[in-house]
Amino acid sequence: MDLVNFAAAAVLGISGVGSAIGLMIAGSGAIGAWKKCFMNNKQAPGTMIVFAGAPLTQTLYGYLLMSFMTRNAGNAAKSPWLLFGMGLICSIAIAASAIAQGVASASAADALAETGEGGSKFLMVVGLCETVAIFVMAFCIIFLL
Repeated sequence: MDLVNFAAAAVLGISGVGSAIGLMIAGSGAIGAWKKCFMNNKQAPGTMIVFAGAPLTQTLYGYLLMSFMTRNAGNAAKSPWLLFGMGLICSIAIAASAIAQGVASASAADALAETGEGGSKFLMVVGLCETVAIFVMAFCIIFLL
């Protein structure tokens, strides 16, 4: 049981680390893009805050998966080592999604600041990065059922 609890905690922690890294990248990109707008006396799009905060949701996915793992830890059909491995690998995938989303968001903020156009298209690409984390979380939960 301790191994499963450790795995569940690792899911939240590793997902959170990925979100923090993604937020750092996305936030830095948004700040740089706003600066570019201010220096050119252009209107700075407030919607860039969406890009800056996008990687935060992976922490939520880590929490949901952690919660589901701890509620289903007593399932005798699931080996603690299997749950540990699944938690570790799934949380790395969720974290990687957050980091990729941070990179995409930083690029999107820069492009939006420079052109003033394409925000919805950029948001779709950022959403694709999010989809990886959603799929990983959903498939892991299905596995636990």
